[in-house]
Amino acid sequence: MRARIYKSTGSWYIARTSDGRLFNARIKGVMKIDGISSTNPIAVGDEVELEPEEGQDERAMIHTIHERRNYVVRVSPHNKRQHHIIASNIDQSLLLVTLKEPRTSQGFMDRFLVTCEAYHVPAILLFNKSDLYRAKEMAKYEELHDIYTRIGYRVILCSLEKQEGLEDIKDILHNKTTLLSGHSGVGKSTFINAVFPSFQLRTQEVSGWSGKGLHTTTFAEMFDLPDGGSVIDTPGIRELGLVDIAAQELSHYFPEMRNLLQDCQFNNCMHLEEPGCAIKAAVIAGDIAAERYASYVTILDSMNE
Repeated sequence: MRARIYKSTGSWYIARTSDGRLFNARIKGVMKIDGISSTNPIAVGDEVELEPEEGQDERAMIHTIHERRNYVVRVSPHNKRQHHIIASNIDQSLLLVTLKEPRTSQGFMDRFLVTCEAYHVPAILLFNKSDLYRAKEMAKYEELHDIYTRIGYRVILCSLEKQEGLEDIKDILHNKTTLLSGHSGVGKSTFINAVFPSFQLRTQEVSGWSGKGLHTTTFAEMFDLPDGGSVIDTPGIRELGLVDIAAQELSHYFPEMRNLLQDCQFNNCMHLEEPGCAIKAAVIAGDIAAERYASYVTILDSMNE
């Protein structure tokens, strides 16, 4: 039977078949995927083949993983030299951010966007808590809106608490598999409750499969939307982490830099002190936002460390 992974607990997986049946599944033997080295061979969003266990109606063995369209990874929480795949087969990612209570830094946003670019996942920025914004925050939002929409990202302003902008959010989620991320306190719980009218029931239903004493903040979990589509919640993930991205490649994941790279004087230009750098010239001309270039330099420094 073909099924989709809805939750991973490390050794057991919750899989749902196309007819809606839930199975508590485990891997048959040792399973490795060519070209991918990670702490978890199976991730939320994976399409797999199941074989029901004899005499166990609700249990199955996973014997095949179908090829992934894409996936995103983070540094393993247990070993910084290893990867942990958060989720796979994603249509888009949604980063929930706020400019007040708490404030999400632009550096965090840019690291998130770089990761999404690297793994070919379209990203959307959702600015929440607009009901708390005063003139200062609104001016900052307008500035950020201009920076990110100019380079091709969708930016939405909302107040999930007041249910303002909710229809726009539901529209972008419709019939898509969306990865949800964001700092603690930005309103992810409010988001989930807003888009899942029966979320408490669903949480209880799925949690029953996953056992007791698990650190659920480590694992992603997928929920189906009532009108089509799914949301993969990633509680506790502060940032996806730049994994397997070489310093030389970093500028390729800034869309506003990508089209100018061939104009640099040197093929291996890092866009720092080199003469004839098209990227620095674009920053001076105002074609690349200074804040984005500052993020590039900061991320590059952290990678070199």
